[in-house]
Amino acid sequence: MVGLQEGMCPGLDGGLLRSLLAADVKTVEDLVSSDLEEVAQKCSVSYKALYAIRRVLLAQHTAFPVSGADLYDELLSSTAIISTGNPSLDKLLDSGLYTGEVTELSGGPGSGKSQVCFGVAVHVSHQLKQRVIYIDTTGGLTASRLLEMLQSETSDRDEQMEALQRIHVFRLFDAYSLRDRLSTLRSGGLLQASGGGSVKAVIVDSVSAVISPLLGGKQNEGMSLMIQAALALKTMAKDFGVAVLVTNHVTRGGRGEVQPGLGASWSHIPRSRILLERTDRAPSGCSSTLRSATLIKSSRQPCLIKEELDLQWWSRSERRSSGKRKRDEADS
Repeated sequence: MVGLQEGMCPGLDGGLLRSLLAADVKTVEDLVSSDLEEVAQKCSVSYKALYAIRRVLLAQHTAFPVSGADLYDELLSSTAIISTGNPSLDKLLDSGLYTGEVTELSGGPGSGKSQVCFGVAVHVSHQLKQRVIYIDTTGGLTASRLLEMLQSETSDRDEQMEALQRIHVFRLFDAYSLRDRLSTLRSGGLLQASGGGSVKAVIVDSVSAVISPLLGGKQNEGMSLMIQAALALKTMAKDFGVAVLVTNHVTRGGRGEVQPGLGASWSHIPRSRILLERTDRAPSGCSSTLRSATLIKSSRQPCLIKEELDLQWWSRSERRSSGKRKRDEADS
């Protein structure tokens, strides 16, 4: 409750405030819900003056009701769904990445987290013609790998270069640099970093690589840095209408189960979480590109849904021909 203070609205001077406090009217709620005629008599002031003060306080402190239809219209106008370019991943995420939200990919070494991030960045920049902010904390992103994936999208050299120019990369290798960069982007540097273009995706691969070493024991600073980075990601996603995709490592729970890292405090940050794991379908001595993807947190889908995810989908000719068939069917 908001306490009454001198000068908080016209007419509420020191003398009237002392009279109101003496009449046991101490908060805004007390004044707007009281019998004004009775209060006017106790305080020896005019009813008209109290009525004017109450109107101002109501305008300042009362929340106007909003209908469910209005809230739904606002949601539709402010939320977009960005396809990842992979049908299996889109299915798990209920059609794709949602702007205004943080989505997490977790998995162990070699599970394909970075490969998925590469594919999403290439798809958003080339197919959707939108700019991507890519924060690389592991040194795993290379221009040659992005170009290779773009070459599977198009043979046009100009299109490849234009798509690469829409991916803006920051290489940061400590938690302080990550915090500072996210704070700058959140404070309005997002448009400046992208050259003034429209940014629809921010990818951080990986958030745990720089924060995990500072967690545990008495290292309170690590927890503080994690919370600051999390706040920056969430507010940036909401304020700028971008989809945020982050990667996380995995740990073992008390019963030996695989679970995302960074602890319980971080678990509330992503709206959706997907666990990537290797499959056992590869022949002995061969490296499979297939991964098991499990939805472990979602506000829209039942959890523990599993899909088989092919990491090479973004680079295969079958995908291009499939996309061409869909476009041809749409045109016809």
